[in-house]
Amino acid sequence: MHFDEQAKDWDNDPKKTERAIIIANEMIDFIKPNKEMNAFEFGCGTGLLSYQLKDFFKTITLADNSEGMIAMLREKIAKQNITNFKPLLVDLLDEKARFEKNNYDVIYTLMSLHHVLDIDKVGKIFNSMLKKDGYLCIADLDKEDGTFHTHVPGFIGHNGFDRAQLYAILSNQGFEVVYDKICLDIEKEFDDKVKKYPLFLMICKKTA
Repeated sequence: MHFDEQAKDWDNDPKKTERAIIIANEMIDFIKPNKEMNAFEFGCGTGLLSYQLKDFFKTITLADNSEGMIAMLREKIAKQNITNFKPLLVDLLDEKARFEKNNYDVIYTLMSLHHVLDIDKVGKIFNSMLKKDGYLCIADLDKEDGTFHTHVPGFIGHNGFDRAQLYAILSNQGFEVVYDKICLDIEKEFDDKVKKYPLFLMICKKTA
């Protein structure tokens, strides 16, 4: 699998850590989490975003369907003796997947949702996992021209998101968008030219 192969070198890119810090700070400022809250990260990779949030939540369940990423995460947890992380190897969209309902105060995901084809389905799952008035935080690519994944042969997913369309889908799944902002640009170089891809943070509240 693509991400299994990348897992060992994933943390070597400082821009990924910078990205995680920016998104974490935005989430903290808006949600103001506390040590009584339980969080869930969807598509956690090696846990870069959750690492920035570890001191703000009681527990964080970190879920990914990449064995390589979860293996690297487990190593980091053991090495740093992080006691409130719960790594979980799971594909939430698998019909056999089991997850706790009405258990989490916050669910968040960074650069993972564009890999999920069925946004309706995952939105419904997120809603069932959240407590009443819980928050869903989505940090992902704004709509782009399809060049972001040119390095990934046979990429299947979304070329970023039209945020109005994403809002409509989430609204149908019982969410209200309470925060929506472009937080940073991801830069990629093509033939000595730098192309910028805006990354947004959308925070939704479970209302139904």
